[in-house]
Amino acid sequence: MTRRAIKTAVMAICAALFVALAGCEGQVPLVQPSASSSESPDLTQAQEKAIRLGILKAVDAADKAQNADGLDRVMSGPALDVRTSQITIAKTTGSVDKMANIPKETTQTVVPTDSGWPRLVYTITTTTQDQQSKRLLVLKQDDARSNYRLWGVVRLFQGASLPKFAVPSIGSQAGTGEDKGLMATPSDAVARYADVLQNGEKSRYASDFADDYFRQALTQLTATVQEGMVRNNGSQQQTFAASPDQISIMRSADGGDLVVARIDSQWTRQTGEGRESLPANDDEKALFGDAKATSTLRVTYVNVVALYVPQAGAKQKITAVGAERQPVKVEAL
Repeated sequence: MTRRAIKTAVMAICAALFVALAGCEGQVPLVQPSASSSESPDLTQAQEKAIRLGILKAVDAADKAQNADGLDRVMSGPALDVRTSQITIAKTTGSVDKMANIPKETTQTVVPTDSGWPRLVYTITTTTQDQQSKRLLVLKQDDARSNYRLWGVVRLFQGASLPKFAVPSIGSQAGTGEDKGLMATPSDAVARYADVLQNGEKSRYASDFADDYFRQALTQLTATVQEGMVRNNGSQQQTFAASPDQISIMRSADGGDLVVARIDSQWTRQTGEGRESLPANDDEKALFGDAKATSTLRVTYVNVVALYVPQAGAKQKITAVGAERQPVKVEAL
């Protein structure tokens, strides 16, 4: 396979990955109401809506201006890193990718009852106007003197099943990375999922997780590129690592936790002797800029995943219900 053929294969499979994560109307889950904590919720639906729409207005303005300066006032965590990269890419491509769209309307809001900080709000949007899947938004308030900011955005998989949460007038409890009584603590679940992403069925934790679109797409991408690399005397390697301090957890009425977490990854591609390893798509080209190509290219990604971790003893596996994947850096080595 020629270098051009390898590049074309990477572009095609990367596009398929975005389609797999996009979903369609009628096949994404709805969160169902149920009883939860006896404490009072921290926010009303009206307050949540005002906060969220204010944030999205600022994000839209940054998108249109193609300027991420000041975006940290309304975004934080992985959402900030992902959007900053998307805006950087837009300066070259002309506009922010439509896959970054965040609908203004919602189908469910999960508000906290916790008296301490940080505080979380989970909000599930409607589908986008072009029928992309619903988004799971995580709003986070770091302390009493801070405003809520958009911490995480995850595209939900089509057909995924979310746990039940209390209606906003009742409220739900935020969890911790060390919650007990589950198939794994949330922190362990994320670390294990990162290991599965890296090692596939060879991972010692593969049997702990249900299959999902994100894993399928990454597996297909890796296999397709590997075929070309072998024929071109090249090689590739992907590594995945959980970020222990980049995690948000909400306890469900089902007894499990819905976990949204950041997993960083690096994809290193090396061509055969005497050849250059080039960016594989428009996003990579924009991030690579005018840098000088060498035989080795490394692409750094921010992956944001939503995992449902059921109670210990439940007759189901840990399940990924959504994911977001964004290149944030491309460099020649």
